Amino acid sequence: MFLTMTTTGIPGSPATDLGFLLHKHPDKAQQFSTSHGAAHVLYPEADDDRCTAALLLEVDPVALVRRAKGKGRGGAPDSALAQYVNDRPYAASSLLAVALAAVFSSALKSQCAARPELPGRARPLRVEVPVLPARGGPGLVERLFTPLGWKVTAEPVALDERFPEWGDSRYVRLVLEGERTVAEALRHLYVLLPVLDDAKHYWVAPDEVEKLLRSGAGWLEDHPEQRLITDRYLTRRRSLTQDALERLALARLAESDDTEPERLDNAVDEEADTEEKPVPLAVRRREAILGALRTAGAARVLDLGCGQGQLVGELLKDPRFTEVVGLDVSVRALRTAARRLRLDRMTERQAARVRLLQGSLAYTDRRLTGYDAAVLSEVIEHVDPPRLPALEYAVFGAARPVTVVVTTPNVEYNVRWETLPAGHVRHSDHRFEWTREEFRTWAEQVARRHGYGVEFAPIGPDDPEVGAPTQMAVFHRNATAEDGGSRTAQDSDRTTQDGDRTVQGRNETVKEAKAA
Repeated sequence: MFLTMTTTGIPGSPATDLGFLLHKHPDKAQQFSTSHGAAHVLYPEADDDRCTAALLLEVDPVALVRRAKGKGRGGAPDSALAQYVNDRPYAASSLLAVALAAVFSSALKSQCAARPELPGRARPLRVEVPVLPARGGPGLVERLFTPLGWKVTAEPVALDERFPEWGDSRYVRLVLEGERTVAEALRHLYVLLPVLDDAKHYWVAPDEVEKLLRSGAGWLEDHPEQRLITDRYLTRRRSLTQDALERLALARLAESDDTEPERLDNAVDEEADTEEKPVPLAVRRREAILGALRTAGAARVLDLGCGQGQLVGELLKDPRFTEVVGLDVSVRALRTAARRLRLDRMTERQAARVRLLQGSLAYTDRRLTGYDAAVLSEVIEHVDPPRLPALEYAVFGAARPVTVVVTTPNVEYNVRWETLPAGHVRHSDHRFEWTREEFRTWAEQVARRHGYGVEFAPIGPDDPEVGAPTQMAVFHRNATAEDGGSRTAQDSDRTTQDGDRTVQGRNETVKEAKAA
């Protein structure tokens, strides 16, 4: 992957002054080491009239996998081919943005000790990125760069020029032209390259807010796409995005009042700031799940449908959980979980406790057998009802952990949510939401079919009329329920209507697996 920056001579400043601004001599080809490969800076052309600097990043695919996964750590999702076959060596992304910041760090800061008058002077620039991922298409590229004073050319790259009927890919060839300082151009690229790619190759920590505000100073405060830029740059981490947006608003207000942001930021009453805030339902849910697992004495735990890894992270904080496995069907969610958990920074001992696996609960999976406990936290409501029997068998019939913890929304409580329209479920992807009686009936039937006992508990404020917002069932495998006994119990129950549905669901699953 590479980008080029071209300038022409202006009165009193030849084009080769670009070498002073970038702190890289035009007569030399230089190489710099990065964590993902070698970065090269060279000048294809350099004279008084025209000068072009190129930054080329040679991505080492093996280093990329090792940094994402960690040798022997099992940190990346179970998609071995995708680790090596991807667009990272060819398309501009956060890898190139990080290399840009490392190689041109002084230029980003508008520093030039040899010619201090140069950095603040705008000059004609042409920036070209041959292959740029653009989630949002050429239109979004223009919306991001045009307000910054650039003339934007974003040409879609065809999937295959030999087959025009296939249409365009999600990549564009980007050309920016305008009169800007070199520092401004570099800051725009540093922020907006990963924004357009909508992905980062490293864990986004709170210090990323500082990087965004530092590189966005002077232009992000008033950008019409400020929220989108902030949200994507911080990989949709809500708390970080909110922090950044508040500080940007404060900076804009301070500028209009011609004062310092710090003077405006101390107007909060200290007593009001210390008021006790309600504990989020998601936090209460994780606390209840952890409590159930500790009571059960579980050490090896499955988080089935782990999403972005919040519960996995909480489990890893407690040393009593010696092995934690997160499973999800979404590779993107697993990648986010890997970044959130900082798997690439863990010690070998800590990394040995955790694995992230890609898989579907619609099918049995030998990797899930032999564990003390499994958690299905806010998972079943995302499954189409006809597929619930397949999930039931995969967890309770095949994996058969000693303890299973299931949480799901209580639809009766929805009337207490002021912002939720009547008759609507809490999330657009929910296939259903059960009443307390419906959940209890389902859980008791599952327990009876597979040789488990089950207990129920509310999570969140327990309303006397409609119950708690979340309901939890904790299944414990009966000590006398060996596999044969469990199958016998299932056979005797298959004469019931619910048992018939279970068999039908399992048969459909087998057919789908054979067809696949």
